[in-house]
Amino acid sequence: MHYEANIAGRVYRFDLEKSSDAQPERWVCRLDGREVVVDAVQIGADTLSIVIDGKSFEIRREKEGEIQQLVVRGKKYDVTLQDARSLKSRRRTGSADAGPLRLTASMPGKVVRVLAKEGDALNAGMGIVVVEAMKMQNEVRSPKEGTLKKMLARVGMNVNAGDVLAVLE
Repeated sequence: MHYEANIAGRVYRFDLEKSSDAQPERWVCRLDGREVVVDAVQIGADTLSIVIDGKSFEIRREKEGEIQQLVVRGKKYDVTLQDARSLKSRRRTGSADAGPLRLTASMPGKVVRVLAKEGDALNAGMGIVVVEAMKMQNEVRSPKEGTLKKMLARVGMNVNAGDVLAVLE
């Protein structure tokens, strides 16, 4: 899966996929033409323990309002992360502010939180639902102002890429 991460103002584009070996915690990351094998284990709700090239790191995710930060070795980094499917859908919808908009899951995962309910007035950027995929929690946000017409996601529900989570109007 292709991702784009903005970390402290710098944009990184990388591919992340499960390793083909039998180790469930092993991932292969391709960044700037370099392949890196990463062992990652979730040790808390918002904490990963990773090993890269024999070096161990604990990465903690913190959220302050709309700002998400990663804490690595005591240093905080402001981070936004998007996968290729959500980037494509945002480009397709562009500035189309009129009419209903179906928000879909960008990858397979499990709904861990529902942040809005039917009838809620939403501002652009407000969180609607959180889907956990590959040990990362991804917040699906409203791309425009509007009203949440239909909430199809439920906590604990497994979703596939492309499944409709909510409909905005």
